[in-house]
Amino acid sequence: MRKQISKHHNLRWKKLLNPALGLALSCFFFVSCSSGSNEKNTQSEQENAATESPAAAAAPAADEGTGIGPVKNVSLGAEIDQALADKGKAVFESKCTACHKFGERYVGPDLAGVTERRKPEWIMNMVLNPQEMVQQDPTAKELLGEFMTQMPNQNLTEDEARSVLEYFRTQTKK
Repeated sequence: MRKQISKHHNLRWKKLLNPALGLALSCFFFVSCSSGSNEKNTQSEQENAATESPAAAAAPAADEGTGIGPVKNVSLGAEIDQALADKGKAVFESKCTACHKFGERYVGPDLAGVTERRKPEWIMNMVLNPQEMVQQDPTAKELLGEFMTQMPNQNLTEDEARSVLEYFRTQTKK
């Protein structure tokens, strides 16, 4: 009788653990694949942070509202470039909709009206350089504190980021 109870008990646990294990592995796979981060860069960033002097690490970046990254100046046309916006929409739908929506808070901030709240350079730098932004940019640090989720680096090119910015310009705050 004891052997039979033990066998029944083990079968119940296997039925419970298999879906839970599958879900856990799926979540791990999704996070590791969607992050697009380069492990070598992360390791080298950690090494650099460890070798910096405490005063240099604590010094805040100058907040000019443009963010930290490769984009220093963006020229926007008076009119929306619809072809560029369409490309940006495709990039956004394939890389960003798991965390962002327009008109509602989701995993990340509501993006409706983001071009009215942030400078174009800041938006592009956040898309291109999210890890360094949350380390050095005051606004990005606040967003990380509020949403408690690090935006993954999707490894977009500057051209792709610019097209996403143009798409954002088509989405007004509702």
